[in-house]
Amino acid sequence: MTDTAVEKTLAVLEALADHSRITDIARVTGLPKSTVHRLLQAMVDRGFAVVGSEGNYLAGPRVLALAGKVLRPIDTVERARPALRSLQHDTRCTVHLAVLFGDELVYVDKIEADKPYRMASRIGMSLPCHGTAIGKAVLASWSPDELDALILRVGLPGRTPRTVTSAKRLRAQLSRVRRSGFALDDEENERGVRCVGAAIRDHAGVVIGGVSASSLAMEHGIAELIALGPRVVRAAAEVSAALGFTA
Repeated sequence: MTDTAVEKTLAVLEALADHSRITDIARVTGLPKSTVHRLLQAMVDRGFAVVGSEGNYLAGPRVLALAGKVLRPIDTVERARPALRSLQHDTRCTVHLAVLFGDELVYVDKIEADKPYRMASRIGMSLPCHGTAIGKAVLASWSPDELDALILRVGLPGRTPRTVTSAKRLRAQLSRVRRSGFALDDEENERGVRCVGAAIRDHAGVVIGGVSASSLAMEHGIAELIALGPRVVRAAAEVSAALGFTA
């Protein structure tokens, strides 16, 4: 598809948000009615538009699905923020919220600890599941078949010398996560940084990401992180409740 064709398609799609008749869409886009009709038919074929009962055109299910994926993280951040603030206050750690996108997690919110340093993490940064506290908390909710499929797709690459790169070791860790409700990252994603994380669920009970408390390894030993685990689990439960999940 040429750049011109892409521009025409996007113009029609944008006009479809406010107009449903070919005549009106042609008027606001400046395109011939025949071109508008052809593009709308292509959108219908791909689920980006549907034909209404009166022969008009409406946004299709794929547009709505995409909008939901884009808006979900924004809505999640707003609903989660009170629990994240409380967690940061209680633990004095840097707190993260991450959601699952495909095979990776993406940070969508971060509250820095009141410390003279700042974590290298940033909103929008993607991270692997197997070497992070939030990621392992998410993976603990998956079936063995789902986990095996992920390992086949992306492998278990090492980010630091401490990253778990063995499927057997990862499965053993996930078993412990299921028992305790929280996961640990012992300098596995970034040298010198330790985290404890727990999974969050949406209104349907689906695990969509998680929250974590992070600090420099020289400030918190593993035993101290384990002690913070139940507080992180409680914060994750508060976020899940804010998203409509009822246990």
